[in-house]
Amino acid sequence: MAARRLTRHHPRRVEVCWLTADGRLAEWTILGVRRCDVVADRFDLVARNVRRLRHERGYSISELARRASLAKQTLASIEAGEANPTVLTLTGIAAALEIPVAHLLTEYGSPVRVRRAQDASWTDSPDGGIRELDRIYGFGYVRTTLIRHARGTGPRIAHRRHRPGTLHHAYVVTGKVSLGPTGEEVTVSRGDFVRFPGDVPHQTLVLSDTVVIHMVTTVPHVSQLGHRPR
Repeated sequence: MAARRLTRHHPRRVEVCWLTADGRLAEWTILGVRRCDVVADRFDLVARNVRRLRHERGYSISELARRASLAKQTLASIEAGEANPTVLTLTGIAAALEIPVAHLLTEYGSPVRVRRAQDASWTDSPDGGIRELDRIYGFGYVRTTLIRHARGTGPRIAHRRHRPGTLHHAYVVTGKVSLGPTGEEVTVSRGDFVRFPGDVPHQTLVLSDTVVIHMVTTVPHVSQLGHRPR
């Protein structure tokens, strides 16, 4: 049986999904932009979206698997980016999360992004030497702070999740620290930069006597994906 074609139209692009005979994702094309096979990067996108939306709604893997009528191990493999889910499976997950299935196949929010000090590049400009750490587009509330921690603060600092769409942009001024979404923490040191979603549970672990972090937090005025179940 020949592969089936599904087409999604967006204001600025057309995305075409090819399915294998058994309903699995085979190829993803963005017409007029680029073409890519649905391999690790596309699996990672689905995994990231499922994990993010599950955390946002406060579901455990077991609870989401139950709601989607899936085996817990199947859902765990999808979240790990190790499985090639069928469209039927994605539809079940989307229904359990109360979102259109297209949301699982589109980049929403932001993955963790790290820029290491040793990879820094500087550009001369009339305003001085510039090292660009990150660039995002949008609108909302922006808060800039310096955060100081001492090792004696405790083994780990658990942070509550913030409003959907919140991003943390952290530049390490001094010290060494592990931070990021729970289960996806990254270790960064002086001069490193990391951006990570703040609308999921996240943690900080101080790995030096003291650490100082320059933190910019961006909070949109509108939610990115629907509502959070009560």
